Amino acid sequence: MVRIRLRREGRKKDPRYRIVVADSKSPREGRFIEIIGTYQPRKTENAVELKSDRANYWLDVGAQPSDTVRSILRRAGILKARHESRLASKLKSAAVPLADTEAPAAPAAAPEGGE
Repeated sequence: MVRIRLRREGRKKDPRYRIVVADSKSPREGRFIEIIGTYQPRKTENAVELKSDRANYWLDVGAQPSDTVRSILRRAGILKARHESRLASKLKSAAVPLADTEAPAAPAAAPEGGE
């Protein structure tokens, strides 16, 4: 199974992680398929840099995010956008189209000029 997970880098007491797509049997620091972003937990602003198109691609083909990566994707707004697009397409396909025959229009009011 393919997983989206964190790969630790950085120094002692200064963790930095790469968000990688890897086989679930590979070790944490081992082989990976693709780097899709970085996460720096000690940074307050711009802690997450993520390639959203690649994350969506891997989620579409069945990659399972780890719990921490799922939380990061949720905070980045990727999971919400993904959910809304899937929900919109589902609702659109389930919608019943309106009938082509419309109700007859009300007669136009005569001008008050006298004719």
